[in-house]
Amino acid sequence: MKVDWRGIYPAATTQMTGDGSLDLDANQRMVVQMIDDGVHGLVMLGSVGENTSLTAEEKRRVIASTLEVVDGRVPVISGVAEYTTDLAVAYARDVEKLGADGLMVLPAMVYKADQREVVAHIRTTAEAVGLPVQIYNNPGVYGIDIKPEALVELARGTTNVVSVKESSEDPRRITDIINIDPDALALMSGVDDVALECMILGCEGWVSGFANVFPAESVAIYDHFRAGRIEKAREIYRWMMPALHMDVHPKLVQMIKLSEQVAGRGSETTRAPRLALEGEQRRYVIDTIERLLATRPSID
Repeated sequence: MKVDWRGIYPAATTQMTGDGSLDLDANQRMVVQMIDDGVHGLVMLGSVGENTSLTAEEKRRVIASTLEVVDGRVPVISGVAEYTTDLAVAYARDVEKLGADGLMVLPAMVYKADQREVVAHIRTTAEAVGLPVQIYNNPGVYGIDIKPEALVELARGTTNVVSVKESSEDPRRITDIINIDPDALALMSGVDDVALECMILGCEGWVSGFANVFPAESVAIYDHFRAGRIEKAREIYRWMMPALHMDVHPKLVQMIKLSEQVAGRGSETTRAPRLALEGEQRRYVIDTIERLLATRPSID
């Protein structure tokens, strides 16, 4: 399938049973629900998908089971978050063989590479496969900021590096990238609570954590914006904002998965060292999502 890097791509959670083992049946049900709600693609095994908490075999099982149930209806993108370049290349080649439609490549984990090393890591991983590659820039979480100049360098020098998920939390980055080369990369917002701002500035889509919880509303924001119905897009976006702010919290994975559970779409279970939310944080998430569910706006 050709990947059209635009629209709503949930950064999908990875569903688990109460003991922390994979629940692939639940994962398939979740994926089907989001497709039925109109999402344009799926990003599996990103930050929200707990990529670095899964074994190598588990990651491949998640991708294989997702591809089975999606059956070509939307593109399936796999996160690549390995500790070395060799491991990233091996994983990329394996999911290409499984049938993934594209990759979202992160800098190598743990080691804080400089710009030259990050460019080499992403380029080597991309050149090992024939799939289109999206760069994932998330300096707040991973401690490495891939600058606009490096992003454009990667796109100009690597045929299949075609997109970036920009999660720097700074909408100005979108303009900076476009000003360097407006045609280098398909830009997608990677931070939920600046997504509409980033689309106004030039992003063609949104890789969204809270599309796991409110997929139809996320798609509606995008559709209304693209159709020029800015006020309606803004209305739904403002309604969602109390949830979207959780996407930049250090416990975003637990918050998104608990929100899924409250909304009846999944389980809050995460893999240790992540633990279930307690006390005030837990009450905050539950109260916020219950309030949003009770005040859902029309999306038409």
